[in-house]
Order: sequence, then structure tokens, then C-alpha cells
Amino acid sequence: MSLLYIVSWVEFSPIKPEVGLLFWSTVVFAIFWLIIGKLAFKPIIRALNDRSNTIQDSLDAAKIAKEEMKNLRSENDRIMAEAREEKMRIIKEAKDAANLIVSDAKDRAKEEAQRITINAKNEIENAKMAALVDVKNQLGAMATDIAEKIIRKNLSNDTSHQEYVKKLVDEVKMN
Repeated sequence: MSLLYIVSWVEFSPIKPEVGLLFWSTVVFAIFWLIIGKLAFKPIIRALNDRSNTIQDSLDAAKIAKEEMKNLRSENDRIMAEAREEKMRIIKEAKDAANLIVSDAKDRAKEEAQRITINAKNEIENAKMAALVDVKNQLGAMATDIAEKIIRKNLSNDTSHQEYVKKLVDEVKMN
């Protein structure tokens, strides 16, 4: 029997299979294919489709994110340009305000200097007038003293002058 088995084995050729073997191999392969198709291919295909959808969704999300980044970049550039313009406007306003303040301060300083100059001139004029009045008073007093001394000298010897002075003094007292 073993010899027969060996002989039948030797006669087996995969290129030229027997009809029964071919039939059963086809039946087993068809059953295997159906089972694998139901149990393995559908989940594999579903997983591949899910993976494909996930990849496509990720690509779409990346494209949307890229567009949003592009929009945000352009928006950021616009905001930065506005900020630069605003900064320049504020700097210009600050410079104008500073120039105005300096100009006002100069004008006020000029006015104050003119006022001080006028006040100083007036004070100098008043002091000059007071000094002139004082000098005139002193000169008047000195002239009076000198005249008094001269008149005393002249009047001391002459009696007619003394009578005339008394008459004048009486007239002054009456007025």
C-alpha cells in the first residue's frame, strides 16, 4: 500500500490535476473566497474607504487652514499698515502739539519780557522823577539856606529890610 501511495503521488502533477481534485479545490476556494469576502474584504475595504475619507478630510482641512492663514496674513499685514499709519499720525500730532506749545511759550515769554521791560522802564522813570524831585528839594533847601544866610547878613545891618520882612511875614500869616 505504501508503494501504491508513492506511485499515486508520483503520478500527481499540478499542471495536469485530476477532475475531482480540480472540482474540490474550486469548491474550497469559492467557499474560502466567500468567507474571506464577508469577513475580511468588507472591513478592509471599509477601513480603506474610511482612511481615504479621513485623508481627504485632512487635506481639505489643511487647504482651508492654508486659505485662512493666507487671509489672516493679509489681514495682519493690513492691520500692521493701519497701525503704522496711526503711529505716524500720532507722532505728527505730537510734534504739532509740541511745536504749538513751544510757540505759545515763546510768545508768552516775549510778552512777559515786554511787560517786564515796560515795568522796568516805568520804575526807572519813576525813580528818575523821584530822584529829580529829591535833588530839586535838596537844591531848593540849599538855595533857601544860602539865601537865608545871605539875607541875614544883608538884613542884619539894615533896619528897613527888617521892617519889610516883618510886613511880608504878617501878610503870609493872614493868607
